[in-house]
Amino acid sequence: MDISKIGVVGAGQMGNGIAHVMALAGYEVRLSDVSPEALDKAMTLIAANMDRQVSRGKIAQEDRDGALSRISSTLDIAEIGQTDLVIEAATEQETVKQKIFDSLAPHLLPHTILTSNTSSISITRLASRTDRPEKFLGFHFMNPVPVMQLVELIRGIATDQETYQACMKVVENLGKTAASAEDFPAFIVNRILVPMINEAVYTLYEGVGNVRSIDMAMKLGANHPMGPLELADFIGLDTCLAIMNVLHDGLADTKYRPCPLLTKYVEAGWLGRKTKRGFYDYRGEEPVPTR
Repeated sequence: MDISKIGVVGAGQMGNGIAHVMALAGYEVRLSDVSPEALDKAMTLIAANMDRQVSRGKIAQEDRDGALSRISSTLDIAEIGQTDLVIEAATEQETVKQKIFDSLAPHLLPHTILTSNTSSISITRLASRTDRPEKFLGFHFMNPVPVMQLVELIRGIATDQETYQACMKVVENLGKTAASAEDFPAFIVNRILVPMINEAVYTLYEGVGNVRSIDMAMKLGANHPMGPLELADFIGLDTCLAIMNVLHDGLADTKYRPCPLLTKYVEAGWLGRKTKRGFYDYRGEEPVPTR
């Protein structure tokens, strides 16, 4: 099928990045959120990020102008339903995602493909709540979307081949690479990455090393571009905890037990960069370790 109009639900970090790359690839994009402030912030951020790409010679000024003209924002979920492909990019809570797909149901075109940017939740279960499980796919972008080259495509048990191929073509048009994953908790990237972060938090919790030494060890000793605790702050500690809980509940293996210290930070509201405090304190000129 030919996809030209794309609806993105959720104007946060992932949603605005998805809208950004889709518009640059020539798609008409409708970006939706329940918050008008979030939409305004997203549109401003997309323009600023594209300006940065122009200044670095990554894209031409006319590409930037054309892409921005293809993005519109809306508070009306019905407008999102009138697209060829919907990408849900709301917070990593299954009840929130279910409500979004329920609200979309009366407004969808017969051919509309539904996808979720979830990083861990069952695609089969999300799809089963809709009227088109065969046209439902996991469409998992990496953060930051304009920079990262990978997209995970996750088929639910009912997803048909036509839907998968249509989304694969979109990934190719974006100039990105698709990795096909089976529908098991956290898929490929987060199944491997987030338990590593959780183990780094245990290493901190048990006093094996402090924040700075753990991050330095993995950057210089394993050649990671970012230490695991620094990366956790970038992802969001609430998201890391949510993924660990999905792994622990879904696979029933004690090796996926979330570290109590990770839970404590989330309970404190210290979620990382987005709240200015996590394993580092970002309120000053330079990040300072909190332990």
